[in-house]
Parts: sequence; structure tokens; C-alpha cells
Amino acid sequence: MIFNLNEFLIAVSFALDFVEMDLLGVVSNHSKRVAYMSLKMAEQLGLSKEEVFDTVSLAILHDNGASEKVLHERVKSKDKGSLLTIESTREHGILGERNIKNYPFLTSVENVIRYHHENYDGSGFFGIKGEDIPLISQIIKIADMVELNSNLKENCFDEKKKIIAFVKGHENTMFSPRIIAAFLKAANTPSFWMDLKDDFINSSLKKYVPSFSKDLPLPEIQNITRVFSRIVDSKSQYTQVHSSELSVKAARMAEYYRKPEDEVYKIMIAANLHDIGKLAVSNSILDKPDKLDDREFDLIKQHSYLTRVSLQEIKGFEEITEWASNHHEKLNGRGYPYGKQAGEIDFNSRLLACLDIYQALMEERPYREAMTHNVASEILRKLVSEGALDENIVSDILKVFAR
Repeated sequence: MIFNLNEFLIAVSFALDFVEMDLLGVVSNHSKRVAYMSLKMAEQLGLSKEEVFDTVSLAILHDNGASEKVLHERVKSKDKGSLLTIESTREHGILGERNIKNYPFLTSVENVIRYHHENYDGSGFFGIKGEDIPLISQIIKIADMVELNSNLKENCFDEKKKIIAFVKGHENTMFSPRIIAAFLKAANTPSFWMDLKDDFINSSLKKYVPSFSKDLPLPEIQNITRVFSRIVDSKSQYTQVHSSELSVKAARMAEYYRKPEDEVYKIMIAANLHDIGKLAVSNSILDKPDKLDDREFDLIKQHSYLTRVSLQEIKGFEEITEWASNHHEKLNGRGYPYGKQAGEIDFNSRLLACLDIYQALMEERPYREAMTHNVASEILRKLVSEGALDENIVSDILKVFAR
């Protein structure tokens, strides 16, 4: 399959926007602005197109560890959350580095996210100093600090002067002279500052990021998409293995139905990606020990729509997107986000919907213990009797997993 890395990167950026939505209540475009400034510095430093692409990818991913439950809750407990609070924690670099293990980078980028907060003088979290800090880490560091310590949504004349002074004022302490020179040269045009505004940042990234596609087998793409499932599942202690276990069960059922190998992997990919939209849902809702009220349930119901928004621009993922974002639709029209009727829901969407419920029932939740297979079976059969789930698929699932 021809896998477009740029489209996948856009999906990544959408998913991480959802973390900002949860923490701040709005999308701040923080990672995108960091990515744009990093791109322009990488160009000034003469990096290859492959290195520029990886610089942008890493800049967008640099805060991916923020979804981790322990860090996320600490941030949320402080004044409604703050990106600056995330950046001041050592863990988010460690967690972020772990999460991107299978991301399809084009060059060697080991420890870039781990060390993206190191100061040039060695006073960072890990004490790495000078040119021992990976070059891309140094690039992301200056872009990150500029974005966090200024208002780039406005970037009026006085704001630009303040930014230039901030950068120059940290030469040989936070930043190396070489990286500062690259930033100042990139920033010496009006277009640089205009491109950073909310109205233009998305189109600017699409315009300037080098385009790359890879011909990858579906098993490798499935492995790549586990980057998403790991980030999503780590958000709550109750979902640490939800997407990965759903993917395993989906593969088993697809093989039971003797699906072609390519279709098996597509179903696994859909399972990996089905809950991306939950990154926008507060942990106070995901981990609530009581029944959700109407407002909270309304927020939960948005997540499958947001999953579709994330995935719909990836060419070749049309079926995957459909299956992943239909996992809460019901045959009786009472599902969400579209309230589809039975005739509008294909077999693999039905399969994932049934498996998602079964997997969730078998997991611990804040308001109940994990259920046994027999108890979960009773609930699934009740949903069948209400016209919500496919009777034949439920019967097959209960038969396969009773063994």
C-alpha cells in the first residue's frame, strides 16, 4: 500500500490537538507552530529533505507524552492545565520517546524527544551539554521556548522584538549560537511571522513540509498505527490495553470469518485507531466512578466523530476510517455519532462495535470490576434483543472466546 507520510502526519497533529482541547479547552496550535519554526530553522541549517521532514514530525510529536495518565492529571490539577506545566516535567520527554518507537521516521532520530528540553549549557533535565544534544532536539527546544514564552497568535511588532531579545538573551545558556543564527535568519521575513498565525499555520505546514510516501505492507502500517493506540490507551489506567486487546480480538474474529489477509490487517488498524477521539475527553469523565450525567455523556459521544476527523484525509484508509468511526453505531439507530440504521452499517463496522463492547466489559472500570465471559455474554445478548447488535456476530464472538 502506498502510505503517504504527510497525510499520516496530519492525522497525528489532529490527534494531538485533541490533547490540547482537553487540557486547555481550545486548540492552541502549539505543536504546529513549533513544527513550523523548526522546519524553517532546519532549512537554514542545510538539513536534507528527509531530515526536515523528520524534524517537523518530531516537533508535532514532542508533547505526545502529555496524554499519559499520571502526567495528564498533574497538569489538569493546576489552573485548568497548562502547556507550560507539561514542558516543565521530565516525564513527558521520557514517555514521548517511548510512544514513538514505531513511528515511520526517515532518518535516525533516537532520543530527540527525550532530550528536547536540554539546555546548551548542560542545565537541563538530563545534564546533556553542547553538541552532545541531538541537533533536532536543539531546534525543537528553541521553537518550543519561543512559542511558550510569547504570543505568536498576535506577533505584533513589539512582540517580535521581545522574541528576538529572548532568543539572543539565552545564547550559550539555553541555545547554541548556531541555532540562534538559524532562527534569526528564518525570522527575518514578514512571511515567517504571518505563517505562524492561527489562520495560516495549517496551510503553511502543508505548503512547506517535503512530501514523502512509502510503499509499505499492511503489517508494517498496522505496527505504525500502534503509536496511536499506545498514546490513547495510556490516558486512563482503565484503558491501558483496550485498543491493543481489541486489535488482537478483531484479528482473531477476522480469521474466524476467513477474511483475506489484507482485510485482517485493515480491521486490526481500525481497532488500533478507533478511540483517537478520546484524547479530547477529560479524564474526569473517563475515570468517573459514578454514572455519567447528560452533559458528560454528550461529550463522550463526540469522540467517534473526532476519530473520523483525524483519519479521513489519509488516502487508502477509507474503509479503515469507516470501521473505526462507526464503532458506537447501533442497528436500531440509537448509536452515535450519526444514528445510522442497520442498512447503513457494514459487516466490519458491526464486528468492531460488538467486539468493542465485549472488550470493554472484560476490563475493569472505575465504577465496576472486570466482568467474566458469562456475565458479558448476558449483556451482549440483551443488546441483541434490543436490536442494537448483530445477533450472528455476537453469537460467533461468544463461541470463539468461550474456548
